[in-house]
Parts: sequence; C-alpha cells; structure tokens
Amino acid sequence: MARYSIAGRGTVVGTNVRAIASLFSPASGAGSIREIGVANTTAVAVCVGVIRFSAATNVGTGLTEAEYNTLKAVPVCTGFAGHTGDGTTSGGTIVQTTLGAAVGSGWVWTFGDEGLQIPEGTANGIGIYIPTGTGQILDYYIFWDE
Repeated sequence: MARYSIAGRGTVVGTNVRAIASLFSPASGAGSIREIGVANTTAVAVCVGVIRFSAATNVGTGLTEAEYNTLKAVPVCTGFAGHTGDGTTSGGTIVQTTLGAAVGSGWVWTFGDEGLQIPEGTANGIGIYIPTGTGQILDYYIFWDE
C-alpha cells in the first residue's frame, strides 16, 4: 500500500454545497483517507466539515497528487481544488468542527485503522466544505492510502 497527499489553499469560498477541495475514486480503484487537516486563513471563526459525494459534478481544477512515500508511482484517486458549482452529496456530514477566529487556527481529523473509505467508482468522493452556509478560504491537506 502506498500513501499520497494533496494540499493547498482554497481557490473558492466554500459553502454548504461547494467544496473547498475533494478527492474522488476512479472507475477501477479506491482509496482510504487517513488524515484531513484544515487551517483558517482569516481572523473570523468558521465551521468546516467533511462530506461524502455521490457524483463528481462541478469539480474544480485538478490538483497534483504527491507521493508520501515511494512504494507506488501513480495514484489512482484524483484531487480537485474548489468546486465551481453545487455538488451532489449523500450521507450527511461525516465530521465537523469550528476553527477559531485566528489565522492558523486549525484542526486535524484522523480516521483509524481502516481509514475513511472512498469506494471504487467515478461518482464516489470526499470533500471539505462549510456545513453551516458560506465560509471562507482555508488551507487544507488530505493524506490517503491506495
């Protein structure tokens, strides 16, 4: 098994229907998210969460997936920057927290032995979003295994 990551600063203001960043499976292959981290870039508190997607609609620009180690050269999952339109979700909010009103206030979620599974299939993904409405630009990272 190999580990990969995506990281960056949001390119859109996240909302309850537009993800700041996301990770999707391909038609054949799956991923297991191990850790997601987020940090505030403003001095305004914000609620941030993780949600499961049931369609890869309105995804943003593709991100460059980085190898966390050198066991496998090419990841199968694909990361995307800020979504450009409303997304389709299922299953509700998986986790959420409020980031404090300070630049750099952050949070890290870890997902145990098996991780947060992204099933095989191009409609399956996980996104970082703002469950309470309109938020702000955040820094983020996602580590996953394949």
